Amino acid sequence: MPKKYSLPKDEQALNIASEPAVLFEASSRRENHLSLSEKVNVVRSGISKKDLESLKSKTSMDYTELARALSVTRATLINKKKNERFGLSLSERILDIAELYAYGFEVFEDEESFKRWMDTPNKALNFQKPIDLLDNQFGREEVRNIIGRIEYGVYS
Repeated sequence: MPKKYSLPKDEQALNIASEPAVLFEASSRRENHLSLSEKVNVVRSGISKKDLESLKSKTSMDYTELARALSVTRATLINKKKNERFGLSLSERILDIAELYAYGFEVFEDEESFKRWMDTPNKALNFQKPIDLLDNQFGREEVRNIIGRIEYGVYS
């Protein structure tokens, strides 16, 4: 069982992971605008199954695609109860994918266009689909770099 971290009392009020639906909640704070300390607290507290469901809905990925992107079995994602939390390393990967999608939605200014882009082979990625590169940090970073190039008008 993963080690549970507890925050000092004065920092507990800042722990946004205790708020419902951290991932893609309706507030103006997108995942790519969280401070590093907020991200640390979210990951240490663990992403809940409820938050994963929010990510699943927002990205339109099914459990098979999410499991592949997160490098876990489908059962690992499905068998969690609504308020149970994932461990540290899986929570980190979930948050990273949420950040990548939030960034893509922001750059493309249209969620459906970004989702189509994620599922289309890309010349800059050796004709691989961006969604197929999410299973490791280097692939996610490469996709993030391509989105950054698009943001600044560099052909990708």
